[in-house]
Amino acid sequence: QVQLVESGGGVVQAGGSLRLSCAASGSISRPYAMSWFRQAPGKERELVAGTSRSGYRPFYADFVKGRFTITRDNAKNTVLLEMDSLAPEDTAVYYCALGQRTILSTQRLPTHYDYWGQGTQVTVSS
Repeated sequence: QVQLVESGGGVVQAGGSLRLSCAASGSISRPYAMSWFRQAPGKERELVAGTSRSGYRPFYADFVKGRFTITRDNAKNTVLLEMDSLAPEDTAVYYCALGQRTILSTQRLPTHYDYWGQGTQVTVSS
């Protein structure tokens, strides 16, 4: 069993920055993809940024537009999401996810991931 705990959410003005962190614990016996998703009210959960299970290559949603950076610390089983130039449209609950599937084609989809954190609220005011 794997547990994920997110932190770092909060309220920030438009144009500001936040850093989210996610720590994984438990039995992690295989390589894993570790990624961030978000879900706004009335919308489906969508990818923000992720790291692949092998090589930890970063990948991003198009709406990031270079504003966010994802990094991984494998020694601590953590992943960070640095978010800059935040806009009101970024307001959502942000979820950390961990998946251990070997196929790469689904790593941008929520169905790729087996474990989820409880989420951390990010609110961007105008």
